[in-house]
Amino acid sequence: MLAAAHGVLYVHEPFSVSDPPGRGVCNVAFERWFTYVTRANEAPYYRAFKDTVALKYNRLAALRGARSRAALARVLAESRAWAACRRRGDRPLIKDPIALFSSEWLAERFDMHVVVVIRHPAAFVSSITRLGWRHPFTHFLEQPLMMRDVLAPFAHEIGDAGRQVPEFVDEAALLWRVIHHAVARFRERHPEWTFVRHEDLSRAPLAEFQRLYEALGLAWSTDVARVIEQYSGDANPGDTTAPVGSEETLQRASAHNVSNWRRRLSAAEVARIRANVADVASAFYSDAEW
Repeated sequence: MLAAAHGVLYVHEPFSVSDPPGRGVCNVAFERWFTYVTRANEAPYYRAFKDTVALKYNRLAALRGARSRAALARVLAESRAWAACRRRGDRPLIKDPIALFSSEWLAERFDMHVVVVIRHPAAFVSSITRLGWRHPFTHFLEQPLMMRDVLAPFAHEIGDAGRQVPEFVDEAALLWRVIHHAVARFRERHPEWTFVRHEDLSRAPLAEFQRLYEALGLAWSTDVARVIEQYSGDANPGDTTAPVGSEETLQRASAHNVSNWRRRLSAAEVARIRANVADVASAFYSDAEW
């Protein structure tokens, strides 16, 4: 929705482990989910992100990774698009939940304005379990800097989860707790950042996104409002079983989508999630929001 603004180039999840190495958008390969980058370990990542923020597409790296005519055509089109955006002086919009733990590094080194979206723990767990996404907690344990700087309070629980895979709901709840512990810490340390709740955006998308556009210095227009209404209005379905990434998963009646977790989860599961995340969730959600 932010990329609907004029003069913004959307950059999709450069921290993803799923993408192959040799990428034009950000030419660095990540081996672990939620990689934690700081000044102390930035050497493998700095140049690639400097180019990304400057909208310098690495055409050579992308061409090396192209394995078909379609891929070759995509690389050439993407390269031309990035060059045009750079000439116009467009702003990069790096959307990447996997970059959360590296937010301070990104803000400090590249003068990024960080926007953090907070989501209700039950909604998060509901989505994760519905999609069947598991998280390898060993990826946290393999990052000593992260465990020391951010996740020390969870060392025992993460260690247990790394040794023996928890039940699905418990695993997703622990992941929410770890992530939002970091978010709470960022909110205290960085009042200059923007923190928004997914539920607030969903219940009043036009008003909330207009406020967000103003905070970020983005140009609000009737075209932007039309796009937001198209993707969040009541004419859309409130839920979907479509594959992730399809257009149908993006177009939702957002105000109805907020409470989907109440239909998907049993009362026992909700109680279990609430008990698991209570120490962190109270910083973001009241008792009435359960």
